[in-house]
Amino acid sequence: MSAVLSQPIDHWHFTVADYHRMGEVGILREDDRVELIEGEIVAMPPIGSSHGGRVNRLNRLLGAAVGDRAVLSPQNPIVLGERSESEPDLAILRARPDFYTASHPRAEDAHLLVEVAESSLDYDLQVKVPLYAWYGIPEVWVVDIPHQQVLRFRRPEAGRYQERGTLDLGAQTPIPGLSDCSVVLCGLF
Repeated sequence: MSAVLSQPIDHWHFTVADYHRMGEVGILREDDRVELIEGEIVAMPPIGSSHGGRVNRLNRLLGAAVGDRAVLSPQNPIVLGERSESEPDLAILRARPDFYTASHPRAEDAHLLVEVAESSLDYDLQVKVPLYAWYGIPEVWVVDIPHQQVLRFRRPEAGRYQERGTLDLGAQTPIPGLSDCSVVLCGLF
């Protein structure tokens, strides 16, 4: 019996195509709170009111800032290579006439990804931010609800962000990739 227990546990690693097929055949449902991270299907925690309210506020602030110059995509998928399809809380994507109805956006379509973190702060910082750096997302903001701050990660290089800091919520913060756009985040907390 102990020989059986000492055997390694097999892990299944899925591609984005496998993941979508699971949805098509009903293994995964549209309302399942999961995302594909490096081949593994990861359950996401339920969205609490504090988290949801901040996503709503950011949606309004960022939407007003970018207008028609970009697509603001709240809690929608972004394909990162063949084995990851993340669902950031907000994404600012390059403008496209079809608004991404023909295909999900890919890493090269993103100007900015935003993760709002309450219970998921460690996961976002240790798993998702490095994943975004690896795929070259130019800038990521992590809204750190417990510490009432917004962490900024910029300049991805060799799978790491070379610049890390905290946003001044009262200052005009430029939106990456959109030279004429900025936002003030005061009132977020």
